[in-house]
Amino acid sequence: MDEAGRGALAGPVVAAAYRFHQSGTRIPGLDDSKKLTPKKREEIYLRLTGGEAGVWAVGEASVEEIAERNILVASQLAMRRALDALSPTDGVILVDGLPARHLGREHVAVVDGDGICPSIAAASVIAKFSRDRILFEFSKLYPSYGWDRNRGYGTVAHLRALADHGPCPLHRRAFLPVGSPCLPGMGESRRRR
Repeated sequence: MDEAGRGALAGPVVAAAYRFHQSGTRIPGLDDSKKLTPKKREEIYLRLTGGEAGVWAVGEASVEEIAERNILVASQLAMRRALDALSPTDGVILVDGLPARHLGREHVAVVDGDGICPSIAAASVIAKFSRDRILFEFSKLYPSYGWDRNRGYGTVAHLRALADHGPCPLHRRAFLPVGSPCLPGMGESRRRR
């Protein structure tokens, strides 16, 4: 299992679970999603989700759930939803990073697992690709923020758009600088509103 979007300023956090049909299955080029180009990530996503290599599921936690529970708990809620959708979930559950106390299931935490464990790397690719598609669709509703390019992360252009337009309903208001009364580059007239 792995998640994508914990550090973003906007949009849901998305998690994926992946189980190979056979232990030792190799997918050429499979690696931590952050190390792959968008084109390579899509190619591997299509291989992983074609059904021949394994089974997969995705779960997400909304911006509202992130605000209510915090990003850590929301990430693990998304993981639990992905696991619930991946049936049956027999066998060992491997999770990228530190132990997921809020997962509600026995698991093994693997630090940097997305770079060393194929099933976690597969989940990493699926979570990242799935979240990128969600933010691409959201960019059509809120084009000012450039989510089709920055996927909700705090790029210079995204921060500039926040300063110019303020946050929209899909921004994580508990995250700085989104919730800051004084965004970088924000003029006096914007602060008084």
